[in-house]
Amino acid sequence: MNEHLAEEQKKKFLSGFISGILLMALLFGAIYIGKQIYVLYLYKQASVSTESKQEAVTGIDTNRKMQIIENTIDQYYLDEVEPEKLQDGIYYGMVEALDDPYSTYYSAEDLVKMQQETQGIYYGIGAYVGMDKDTGLCTISGVIEETPAQEAGLRTGDVIYKVDGVSTQGMETTDVVALIKGEENTTVHLTIARENENDFLELDVVRRKIENPTVNYEMKENGIAYIQITEFDEVTTDQFTEALAVCKGSDMKGLILDLRSNPGGNLNVVCEIARKLLPKGMIVYTEDKYGQREEYTCDGTNQITVPMVVLVNGYSASASEILSGAIKDYGIGTLMGTKTFGKGIVQRIIPLSDGSALKLTVSKYYTPNGKNIHGVGIEPDEVVEFDAEAYYDKGIDNQLDAAVEFLKEKIE
Repeated sequence: MNEHLAEEQKKKFLSGFISGILLMALLFGAIYIGKQIYVLYLYKQASVSTESKQEAVTGIDTNRKMQIIENTIDQYYLDEVEPEKLQDGIYYGMVEALDDPYSTYYSAEDLVKMQQETQGIYYGIGAYVGMDKDTGLCTISGVIEETPAQEAGLRTGDVIYKVDGVSTQGMETTDVVALIKGEENTTVHLTIARENENDFLELDVVRRKIENPTVNYEMKENGIAYIQITEFDEVTTDQFTEALAVCKGSDMKGLILDLRSNPGGNLNVVCEIARKLLPKGMIVYTEDKYGQREEYTCDGTNQITVPMVVLVNGYSASASEILSGAIKDYGIGTLMGTKTFGKGIVQRIIPLSDGSALKLTVSKYYTPNGKNIHGVGIEPDEVVEFDAEAYYDKGIDNQLDAAVEFLKEKIE
């Protein structure tokens, strides 16, 4: 009996011992497998992290190379260079690599100057500078009356070949403008190429404070109002509102809206002006890279009720194309002149924490009928080529005269 009991206890002991070993094995196996899974997870995360670092522009290798370049400049470059200038050069270069003439980096100083310009006040010569898309050269796209540019004899279409002896070939518009602007009462020397001139023109222009009148207006014969908008700045809405009110008060029977050589400007400003002319509906809509759409609409309470002609040319761009495109789509006015520039993209100023900023192309815009005119432009309803010889030699604006005659017939 005792032997049988001892045998049973022995069997239970062995069974428990074996079960314990199996449980320990299973436990260690689970720990081992879990550990391996965790190691694999860490490896995968490390791989993803490494790939991210390899894809990132400001990775370890990039920083090392920038340091090498900085040291090499410091050791070999002839002149002294301020570290801040090299830093800004990095930021300018990153945005320039986008190969987008409308995107740029603004240093804190650049940003202040740009904000002054959009307010309608700056120190310069009183000329608008645009890019000729066929030649890639900067040209005078407009001249403000009673400014140094007009006094020096600059004309729309003049090609800016050099500024103070520095060639402008390959420069962006913003770079050329920066060379032309400067301190008040200083002089800038321009080397100009002009059509039908055998040699370059050398002009000295004195910089002055330019308070930019963005809207000019007058009443012409037969109750025809003429309103010119030179660009869409913060001051433009009030100036246009006043001009339109005066013209309406003078028994306006027809309207010539002159957007020739208008390079564009503020999207919200052009929409405010459009709301004083268009019927109820879409003014323009934009779409970003994610397909997100933003719409700008008009309630139609101020729709123009008289015949209208909109004058445009190859320097009418961006915001001026938004307005002229909407007028054409709704059929409430006749576009006259030559094909517009074709800038159907929108830029946004993105401030940075150190006072600098980025201006980036963020979306495309579409006219009410869903047309994106980027790189295409808007064809006028009535093509009238500009007679520069008649304008500069005799003071005759043949496009404006054609608009007046067109409206005379409409009014009668």
